[in-house]
Amino acid sequence: MSGFDASPVDHDEPVSRPDDLLALFERAEKPPEQWRVGTEHEKIGLYSDGLGLIPYAGERGIGSILDAIATADGWKRILEDGNVIALEKAGASITLEPGGQFELSGAPLRTIHQTCDEFHKHLDLMRRISEPAGIVWLGLGIHPIHPVAEIPIMPKARYRIMREYLPTRGSTGLVMMFHTATVQANFDYASESDMVEKLRLALAVSPIVSAIFANSSISEGGANGFVSKRLDAWEDTDPDRTGMLPFAFEPDFGYRRYIDWALDVPMFFVVREGRYEAANGLTFRQFLERGFRGVQPTLADFDRHLTTLFPDVRVKKIIEVRGADAVPPGLTCSLPALWKGLLYDADARAEARALVAFSTHETRLDARSQVARRGLAANYAGRPILDLARELARISREGLCRIGHAGATEPDESSFLDAVFEQLDRGASPGQVILERWNGEWEKSIDRLIDYARY
Repeated sequence: MSGFDASPVDHDEPVSRPDDLLALFERAEKPPEQWRVGTEHEKIGLYSDGLGLIPYAGERGIGSILDAIATADGWKRILEDGNVIALEKAGASITLEPGGQFELSGAPLRTIHQTCDEFHKHLDLMRRISEPAGIVWLGLGIHPIHPVAEIPIMPKARYRIMREYLPTRGSTGLVMMFHTATVQANFDYASESDMVEKLRLALAVSPIVSAIFANSSISEGGANGFVSKRLDAWEDTDPDRTGMLPFAFEPDFGYRRYIDWALDVPMFFVVREGRYEAANGLTFRQFLERGFRGVQPTLADFDRHLTTLFPDVRVKKIIEVRGADAVPPGLTCSLPALWKGLLYDADARAEARALVAFSTHETRLDARSQVARRGLAANYAGRPILDLARELARISREGLCRIGHAGATEPDESSFLDAVFEQLDRGASPGQVILERWNGEWEKSIDRLIDYARY
């Protein structure tokens, strides 16, 4: 996330041993008064006339939309081989995902009032640029109509390498890349022990949060058998770089243990002078020991490598929570609020830890698998996830009240959880609600689904 990359790290700094990599995490530490929140939101696009796929090239293509946004709103264009692949402005970025999904990586902001305002301004901008081109953007966790094989290829070198590598490591890597969309949030940490506490809590409650936001039940034109097909896709993407990080709960966990794990994950690529070279299974540990085609590693290489690791919660210069499907706007703003209330208030962290004190690695894996199929109807170690979600949302709301970050008219950020409580009152995840309507009043109409999910 571009906005969180401002910590004073010399990215050209050469590294030759694992301890050199500690600098990336240590220099990212911030005191609580400097903690910020960033939200990353992906959306899936279609042509409104006929619901066709959007290629990169052409007058109404993805590249033209990015170019029009840059012109209309003063964003800086980021080019690769002459193609616009991203935009940057004021600590935020708009990036192009593998299947043409657009991602807003928001700036690091102090309050959810600010990050939600940023999100809605982004949606207004996207509508202003996209509607004349006949493009509609959807708040769904998976592409609802076209199969993976039909999704247009985007001109980014890193995606070409990933596209070739991931199918050798699992059956659903291309589904993850080309078909899915998410909303994620990013949080700061004050110290190594603070990172450990937050990461462990986030991993333990991640299945519950995933259930609240599970929203990928329709794909390839019909019900796919899941409430979150996106969450299911992560289960067989690449075991080397995904999962629930069981070692994070061991007594000696800290920066070095996370580094040790990352060192032994095969690299996708090495980048020099803007050129991506496939690493062909080379691990970062091997890169440290012997280099790669005459190139020696730098801190920038390790920083980039960390962005290619995909556990449910990951550590970079921030803690990134990654378990939620893309959802409608109200719930999108709720996601960072829910996590902020849990992670940035000490009393909330303690109460949330107690709520899931029963969890083990095995029960976390089982709960995640159940949530993919059943959403809020799932169980977590025999406990109804719906009940746990209600308690977790209450804990977060009280945490936000204690934090007390006021908006223009509100004393704190707790109102951003209203959409979560409304969802929990329904007793069903967004994807379950869609399934009920799909099989009922919508009469399996794709047009009705698109009307419902469009921003």
